[in-house]
Amino acid sequence: MKYQEILESICRDVQSLAGLGKQADYIPALAKVNPDQFGICIHSIHGDIYSEGDADVPFSIQSISKVFSLAIALNLMGDDLWERVGKEPSGTSFNSLIQLEAEHGKPRNPFINAGAIVVADILLEKLPSPKENFIEFIRELSGNPHIDYNEEVARSEREKGYLNAAIANLLKYHHNLNGEIEEVLHFYFLLCSVEMSCKDLAKAFLAFADHKTHFSYHGVDLTSSQVKRINAIMQTCGFYDEAGEFSFLVGLPGKSGVGGGIAAVYPMRYSVVVWSPRLNQKGNSIMGMKALELLTTKTRESIF
Repeated sequence: MKYQEILESICRDVQSLAGLGKQADYIPALAKVNPDQFGICIHSIHGDIYSEGDADVPFSIQSISKVFSLAIALNLMGDDLWERVGKEPSGTSFNSLIQLEAEHGKPRNPFINAGAIVVADILLEKLPSPKENFIEFIRELSGNPHIDYNEEVARSEREKGYLNAAIANLLKYHHNLNGEIEEVLHFYFLLCSVEMSCKDLAKAFLAFADHKTHFSYHGVDLTSSQVKRINAIMQTCGFYDEAGEFSFLVGLPGKSGVGGGIAAVYPMRYSVVVWSPRLNQKGNSIMGMKALELLTTKTRESIF
């Protein structure tokens, strides 16, 4: 497959969407990002790398970090994790309070905000040095020792994080948050603030693409079955209430973030990351969604 030529053609094709949507300006630090950037990278399980555009530019991965925190939590708790968070698509906004209240404080899945806040609470409780352990895990996955949190982004999110604070309080009310609310929120925002490039993320997501080898990174050991289940949750829950649309158009397990990034995997073949900050109304990258639709269309490679 001539992936480099395909990426070049995708970059040309998505230019028709340039200027549509806007970056996540409700997070003040992200409002400063140049919205007219686009990068894409494919990393095969055999070590081949193909990239185009702004693939080396670090960006705030936001909710894509929830895949990494889920991997750690699953390692720490095994199937007991599902007592505190579900694995069903939400069908509602990623920051919905209504669904959380109706279901008595058990979030639908670990990728909506409520679920990810519960997972952050678990990491704070179970890891010896949560902040250091999490970032070292990502550094090892990506092979980049310079990846770090962006404290400005984390502070910016907390300043405007009224809904997330309400979610944390509701979780606490329903006895599904063990830590102190402010401590859990700070750690949650910190996880979302991690900055990586398309190339960094594509390398990191290889661990979820090559599920026939034993997943063992920085003390996190997962079975092949557990990695497959993480992929299943990405497939059904990775794009907020647009997961069905992504499955229909793209056909790969993946996770998006409001920083404009999307990471996806073709199991046993490659990982792919695309970044473009302008979002649609669901919070997903407009050019990113289209780029991945074009990728699986042009290559005729999807899991279906």
